Amino acid sequence: MSWSLRRALPADLEAIMAIETAMFVSDAWSPAMMAAEIEGAHGYYLVAQAEDGGVDGYAGLQAPQGSGQADIQTIAVVERARRRGLGRTLMLALLNEARRRGATEVFLEVRADNPGAQALYVSLGFAEIAVRPNYYQPDGVDALIMRLVVPDPQVSLA
Repeated sequence: MSWSLRRALPADLEAIMAIETAMFVSDAWSPAMMAAEIEGAHGYYLVAQAEDGGVDGYAGLQAPQGSGQADIQTIAVVERARRRGLGRTLMLALLNEARRRGATEVFLEVRADNPGAQALYVSLGFAEIAVRPNYYQPDGVDALIMRLVVPDPQVSLA
């Protein structure tokens, strides 16, 4: 299975929302919220397009140019595409864009009951810095706030 990453377009909203509502049953974003994020001036949203043309994942970043900070807003990968590196690929693409926009820190929030996502973020260099109690509603699940100090790009002379 392989994917191509591309910028999300307003035309992708239906496919993104199908994933959003399937994965985040109790706290999915509304179509209006997602559309505003995709089209926002400071956003950078990607979709992972499968070989068959379907969307198997998406991820979003808010990073005003030159602000020094960025926030991972969301990331989701459909069940059939999990554990194949797609989440990591999406995250790396967002981190590269954050760096390009001048971010030296990237923040995200993750559900305390999602150890798989937490492990991915830790493997990318994120560290837990705080907890927001009962953040995810209506489930009452805590959010772990994580931060990455953006590393300098690796230079190869090969």
